[in-house]
Amino acid sequence: MAIITLTTDFGTADWFVGGMKGVILGINPQVSIVDITHEVPAGDIRAGAFALLASYRCFPRLTVHCAVVDPGVGSQRAAIAVRTADYFFVGPDNGVLSFALAQEKVLEVHRLDNDAYFYHAPSVIHKPVSNTFHGRDIFAPVAARLTQNVPFDSLGEKLNDYVRLDWPQPRLGGAVGGVLRGEIIYIDRFGNAITNINTLAGSVSKIRVQGKVECDLKEFYQEVAPGQPLGIIGSSGFLEIAVNNGNAAQELGLKIGDVVEVK
Repeated sequence: MAIITLTTDFGTADWFVGGMKGVILGINPQVSIVDITHEVPAGDIRAGAFALLASYRCFPRLTVHCAVVDPGVGSQRAAIAVRTADYFFVGPDNGVLSFALAQEKVLEVHRLDNDAYFYHAPSVIHKPVSNTFHGRDIFAPVAARLTQNVPFDSLGEKLNDYVRLDWPQPRLGGAVGGVLRGEIIYIDRFGNAITNINTLAGSVSKIRVQGKVECDLKEFYQEVAPGQPLGIIGSSGFLEIAVNNGNAAQELGLKIGDVVEVK
């Protein structure tokens, strides 16, 4: 069975996600649609990129990953599809695909400019493709067509590259033994602060955030007392700052961009 995943900032209160799914099923009623998340903060491209990075490899080969966090919808930003050695990716060319693509062997990138593959919505102003809903009118139908094995080069112009978001690299410095410095890049709904640190060599004596919060590296949350902070390697493979039975972001005053030091 073909699989399409959806990652958006649309939420579930409105009809947006349902509209995308309707278009997909209208083209391929046999496809399986999986929601990664629709609760990306509105317009937060980096958060959408991280959500896709953390989850896309859970899916079988040839899954089509459709990510739509698109504050530039209707502008001159390109709509693209990317074929890698294992997956297809569809979305706006604003960096939302780039964290996942950095882990993949990219084979082809094409601009989506063949409107034969678009959904042409009825409109009282006779504008077949909405300037505000490319998720429904461009990305959803193209994702569905990819599950039907349309020729990839028929989607549109071939591109040499795609927009890449900067990934902050951890830095090693300091005195003997060194201090590994990273930063918080994502905060999940539990208040766990996920960092960009995914390699911890040797023993870790202390984790410090913004020079004020200190904690130890543990293997599971309840290794510390309720309400106490800890560091833990989370399911995404990155170091997280957490509070046992608590919300680390709220209780420790953590935010995206805060410096994390490991020594």
